[in-house]
Amino acid sequence: MKWIPNFNSSNSLRVIFVIAVFILLFLSSIAYKHNQDLNESSKLAMHTYEINIQLERLMSAIKDAETGQRGYIITRNNRFLSPYLYSRDKVNASFVTLKKLTVDNAVQQKNLENLFKLIIQRFVSFENCLKYSDPKTYDKRKLDNHMFGGRILMENIRFQVDKMNDIERKYLKKRLEIYDQEISLSPVFSISLFLTALVFIMLAYRQISRDFQRLKLFNKQLLISGGLMAESEIIGKFSTWQWELDSHKITYSDNQYRLLGVTPNSFVPVIETFLDFVHPDDRAAVSESMDKIIEKKNLPFIYYKIVRPNNEIRYFKSTGKLLTDQQGSKILLGINFDITDEHLLNIELQERNRELEKSNKELASFNHVASHDLQEPLRKIQTFISRVSEADKAVMSESGRDYLAKIAVSAKRMRVLIDDLLLFSRTNTTKKEFIKSNLNELLQNAESELTEVINENKAIIKASKLPKLEVIPYQIEQLFINLIGNSLKYNKPGVPPEISIESEKVLSADYPDLLEQSVKKFHKITFTDNGLGFDPQFKETIFILFQRLHSKTDYPGTGIGLAICKKIVENHKGHILADSTPNVGSVFTVFLPE
Repeated sequence: MKWIPNFNSSNSLRVIFVIAVFILLFLSSIAYKHNQDLNESSKLAMHTYEINIQLERLMSAIKDAETGQRGYIITRNNRFLSPYLYSRDKVNASFVTLKKLTVDNAVQQKNLENLFKLIIQRFVSFENCLKYSDPKTYDKRKLDNHMFGGRILMENIRFQVDKMNDIERKYLKKRLEIYDQEISLSPVFSISLFLTALVFIMLAYRQISRDFQRLKLFNKQLLISGGLMAESEIIGKFSTWQWELDSHKITYSDNQYRLLGVTPNSFVPVIETFLDFVHPDDRAAVSESMDKIIEKKNLPFIYYKIVRPNNEIRYFKSTGKLLTDQQGSKILLGINFDITDEHLLNIELQERNRELEKSNKELASFNHVASHDLQEPLRKIQTFISRVSEADKAVMSESGRDYLAKIAVSAKRMRVLIDDLLLFSRTNTTKKEFIKSNLNELLQNAESELTEVINENKAIIKASKLPKLEVIPYQIEQLFINLIGNSLKYNKPGVPPEISIESEKVLSADYPDLLEQSVKKFHKITFTDNGLGFDPQFKETIFILFQRLHSKTDYPGTGIGLAICKKIVENHKGHILADSTPNVGSVFTVFLPE
């Protein structure tokens, strides 16, 4: 037998081994590349989910703020403001995160900038609603405008968020396609090197497991957000519903059932079952509005009553908006508000308004009595006292003459008191006609009125140039008379009164806790004297009606003059202050809007 060396076989094995090694290395490199691409695709997918989560958190924070604001407006309970107060921090945190997540996406950066501008406007709307719902600055028209504007802003914010979500969904779709391509290894490579494929599968499984855990975490966070929304509905006494117009399927939130007085999912939500809860007086109107929804695809605000199973009547307000999903299906999204507390509050306000009108009529009746019935017997008393001659007084006893003098003094004080009360009443009730007036002329008229007292006290009055303003002339003249007269009355014995009147223009921003900030400029007019002054602790109380710092035997007066001054300044949307140093003098400061 001829021996044939196994050289070729060995070489073949070496060649096959080398080729196998190169194939293994090649497959390993491909597998490695596939694994890297897989990781990158997974990160991109997670990136999209993180953006969706942050947008959901941002919307949840704004809804919490809106719910807290509504709860506060309805109840005036500061506890409802907690979500509103903390919402800014939550919004800012989500915005910073979104800014980082979209740093490499110019389109989303621009959308995010537009979204933040809308959110800023929404928080400005929140502040305006709180401002004009406050009893001190209550303005129903402005409140309604801002509430409606806030609703529009919320829709714009939702639209912007949906827009960003739509963009991310498109990105996600493309990324998932890449993801699918990357994980589909060639069947030839899988069969040729099963163990290598198995290794890569194990690596992929490990990565997928990690991704699955992250997805579970994100889903948990979404569930928490959904729970917060449900709690927000309960706190805010509102509910949401969806009406798929194509299939006529209606879906209620759990709180919709609660607002109707039943347990969640206790009946199938259809139009007929809902109408059963509507009060008979409103059923026709609600049914008509539902027909219009089908025709016009829109739901304006509608107000109606519902009757719960326990016969309790609640007041509702509903609205809705038509939405179209990516498949072209039309869905009407609606919101129901339980406004029973607000309705009852309006009834209470109407009752108070009626009581106020009644009080005004009684005040008018008092004015008539004070003007005629009270003054008539007082005039007769003063007339009869004046007719008592000196001869008649001579035959009287000393005590009789003393009593007669006291009667005359009391009658005179009664006359002054009635006149001051009538003046104070007219300051509240007479027609307030504002006329462009020169305050210098009104000041001259006031000085002319006080000429006798000024000359008697040898007073010196120095006044700078005063502005021309839209004022009620006779009231401003009375203001000057009372303030100058007050300085003349409380002068130092033996010291001629000196009164300095200065005027300057100031900005309301310089006095944020004092002046109305909606008016930018005010005229500050100061009346400074060198009189007796008063204890600064009384600088607020001296403007109270009938408040006197001295006895009537020391200084004449009724304690109404400065109360009239305050009422006049308030009629002009201004402010008045008093300050003093005993035995040095007093300063009265008047702010009048430009």
